[in-house]
Amino acid sequence: MGNSNEELEKQRAKRKRVAKMKRFIVTTVLVFMLVTISALSFLIYEVFSLQRQLNALSQQVYTATDVADSNEMVDDSYLDDVYRVEDIDNDAVEGDIPKVYLTFDDGPSENTEEILDILDDYNVKATFFVVGKDVEEYGDAYRRIVEDGHTIGMHSYVHTYDKLYASKESFVEDYNKIHQLILDVTGVDTKYYRFPGGSSNNVSNVSKSELINFLNEQGVVYYDWNVVAGDATAIAFTSDDIIDNVMSDVVKYKTSVVLLHDASNKDATVEALPGLIEALQAEGAMILPITDETTVIHHVNVVQ
Repeated sequence: MGNSNEELEKQRAKRKRVAKMKRFIVTTVLVFMLVTISALSFLIYEVFSLQRQLNALSQQVYTATDVADSNEMVDDSYLDDVYRVEDIDNDAVEGDIPKVYLTFDDGPSENTEEILDILDDYNVKATFFVVGKDVEEYGDAYRRIVEDGHTIGMHSYVHTYDKLYASKESFVEDYNKIHQLILDVTGVDTKYYRFPGGSSNNVSNVSKSELINFLNEQGVVYYDWNVVAGDATAIAFTSDDIIDNVMSDVVKYKTSVVLLHDASNKDATVEALPGLIEALQAEGAMILPITDETTVIHHVNVVQ
């Protein structure tokens, strides 16, 4: 009888240990699952939070305007990889001599003078799409662009998106101001225009066809680009990066219109220019200013 009681107690103790072990295992699994779910929830929240921040930053870039100085440039960095012109007729084939048009936006500034010096050293002509600046300070730069044999074009007067693209009337008023400024200062009745943000920008409140039709009525040709140097981005590209960015794309086209900038904060562009010119010349490229004979590069080819 005593042995039976002992055996029964052993079985009960064993069952208790098994039950305790099961509870421990179940509890451990439940805690692990809870921790895992919490960690995943936190990661998902962080991902969505980061996405919201990125979306907000993108929106700021698209709508950024200057409130302190009407001539300060908005950040065009989001444009660098947005547009890729698809034009089979412009695709390079073996034996082509590439035509390369170096175009500088957002000047004049103190960097414009340095760029003009470099272009003069290499006997290279380029195109400058200028904005409205104080004539007393930058009048000589406007004039030197023309006197040195470069092409001067319009890039709006204010380069402030919400003002420029608020309405057709605001665009026309801005066009008249930059056109008249260039005419008064240089004597050139320029017929070349570059839309801030390119012709396919998504920041205009006005139908782009209205603005393009207005330019057509003025006999003005607008030029976009099919090669970007990357000097408009917030990323601190080195001069070697800028050269590599351009050279990797110009080999693709018969005609390459290269987007560069000569604003006051584009020191890397100035540093890159001699090496870029030498690299293009080594490839046998013809470096030219935009003229009436230049193949027109448009992001928007059909106006509806």
